[in-house]
Amino acid sequence: MFEETLKFYQNFPKEGINFVDIMPFLQDKEVFTKLIDEIGSHVTAPTVAAPEARAFLFCAPLLTSDSGVTNVVPFRKKGKLPHSGDDLQSIEIMKEYGPDNLYFRKSDIAASKAEDGIFKIAIIDDVLATGGTAEGIAKALDALTIDVDGKEYGVKVTEFIFLAELDGLYGRNRLEKIAPVHSIAHIR
Repeated sequence: MFEETLKFYQNFPKEGINFVDIMPFLQDKEVFTKLIDEIGSHVTAPTVAAPEARAFLFCAPLLTSDSGVTNVVPFRKKGKLPHSGDDLQSIEIMKEYGPDNLYFRKSDIAASKAEDGIFKIAIIDDVLATGGTAEGIAKALDALTIDVDGKEYGVKVTEFIFLAELDGLYGRNRLEKIAPVHSIAHIR
């Protein structure tokens, strides 16, 4: 059902890339509802990390579902998140198109609830290709400590969840070294 909903664009945004368009998920209420339920069934953490910008569309509805998600942490491009002091964190990621940077705020993670001294976070994104974005986010999060009222808390990525996975690019292999990987649709 989910694979048939996707659209593909050859050589976009550049030659050799087969772009997977997930926007058709937003054009059918029944499909979208089932997709959110499916994503929610894989989430074990109360917090989800949402890389800019398409992941926002699929993470925010989890706040109103029975998934247990209580917090969404946006990962944005430069200049998109207001901040003060050392709250803003920068991470370098390697996308299939080349290197890039994303930013997030420690205070967004601290807005959640730590369990056993750890902030648990699921990373949810639209398409798993080479895995560079998710890997960069996970490594940055797993190395982070968050100070809340003078007490230090660790951060742990519990799982990766993708709307679609490009099986031939083997991004899963690099991510499974960090946490379990769940993909709703597979593209061969």
